[in-house]
Order: sequence, then C-alpha cells, then structure tokens
Amino acid sequence: MPELPEVETVRRGLAPHLTGQIVTGVVVRQPRLRWPVPEELAAELPGQTIRRVDRRAKYLLLRTDAGTAIFHLGMTGRLRLLPTDAPLQKHDHADLALASGQCLRFNDSRRFGALLWTKEPPERHPLLQSLGPEPFDAVFSGAYLHRRAQGRTPAIKTFIMDNHVVVGVGNIYANEALFAAGISPPRPTGQVTEAECDRLAGAIREILAEAIRQGGTTLRDFIGGDGEPGYFQRSLRVYDRHGLPCVACGQPIQRCRIGQRATYYCPGCQR
Repeated sequence: MPELPEVETVRRGLAPHLTGQIVTGVVVRQPRLRWPVPEELAAELPGQTIRRVDRRAKYLLLRTDAGTAIFHLGMTGRLRLLPTDAPLQKHDHADLALASGQCLRFNDSRRFGALLWTKEPPERHPLLQSLGPEPFDAVFSGAYLHRRAQGRTPAIKTFIMDNHVVVGVGNIYANEALFAAGISPPRPTGQVTEAECDRLAGAIREILAEAIRQGGTTLRDFIGGDGEPGYFQRSLRVYDRHGLPCVACGQPIQRCRIGQRATYYCPGCQR
C-alpha cells in the first residue's frame, strides 16, 4: 500500500502538470470504489481551474475555487497523465480531462481507493478532520509524542502508526524509524522516555524525508506520478530482513507480528 512518501512523490510528480489547468470534463466509468464517487463531481468540477495540488496524510487534494477533488490510492491505485484519447486499460475507473489535451486517469485494480468531492474546506471532510499532525509540522516533536504516550499500554509501533497521533507512519517506515531510534517495537508506549521520544520523532522525520527524496518504496504495486518506481527499498535496514545480520551489530534481524502487521527489529540495537 502506498504510504506517505509514495503519495508525496505522486503529488510532486503531478503538481507541475496540473496546477493552473482547467478541467474540461469528468468521466467516471466505475463509481463503486471504496466509497461511491459523488455525482456532484462530474457536475461541478468541469470548468474549474486547479489552483493547487496538496497532500494531507495519504490523501491527494486537487483544490479549485468551487471545491476540492480528493484522491486516495488505497492499495493499488495509480494516477497517470495521458493524452485524453489514450487507449483504456483494465481498471481505468475515472478521467479528469484537462484543457491541455491530457487527462488525469485513475486506475485501481482492487477498488480500495477513492475519488471524492467536497465544497467545504477539505480539512473539515469527515475523513480528514480528526487526523493527527503531519510529521513535518512544527507541532510534531518528542515532547508532543511523550505527552500523547502517557498512560498508553499498546506497543510503541502501534502508537506511531495511529493516524490520530501522527499521519503517514505506515508499517515500513515505523519499522525503520524504531530501529533508527533504538526502541524495540513491542515496548509499551507509556514506558518510552521523553529522550527516546525525541529520538523517535527525529527518526520519523528523517526516514520519511529520505524516502521522499528517493521516490518512495516499491514493494508491490507502487509507481510514482512520473511512472518511475521508488528506490528507498535499497536503504531499508530492518524491514523484510528477517534472519539477515543487523547492519549495525551483526545480530540476526528478528520478526514478530504486532497488530497483525509484520514487524522487524534488532534485539541487540533496540531496547
């Protein structure tokens, strides 16, 4: 599933081509995605100029004066810029036609993605309004994490993957950030010290920033907005390295399951 770095990579790839473009038409071939595509989208978006292409958590926001189109890539969603008359492929569910003669085409084989429309500020949309801070926001810090962690008993890995605490720390990056911070994933959240929270907040920002610089992590379906795969998987230090020697101490990387997710850690480096 695309995580924050993959979605940000898509945003950066698409933004220069979409910003300032007029949407001339909307074609919805499959309205039954994760949530139904609103009928208002095809009625209200054509004729509007895309002012900005933003991201909130894993949602892409195409802002216009009339409202905002909200994309979520789900597990297998892809957005491509193509000539409007480009031949259709299987699972091409929707097109936003542009005045440039291109279209933004949404493909999603498993249909867990979404295409929504809101005339309200998107931050008030039910899917976005209760989200935690972005990991690059000033409010996200070790002190913030430590304050939110007080009295919590679930594993620290589960805690940092909670989008109500901080957005965008998916499974891959949670594993990598905890390794960088030297914290064992199963540790009860309330037992993590403020100094450790400082290290963890910094590691989350650094890991996500580096993943964005490398275009994300391609493990199954992800392809960036420019059609290229991400390369951060070459930098993974613990994820999917079960039994291999730790890059820091040489001990074999261990694997367990936390919250039904595969979890990788070094028993020597992480406490």
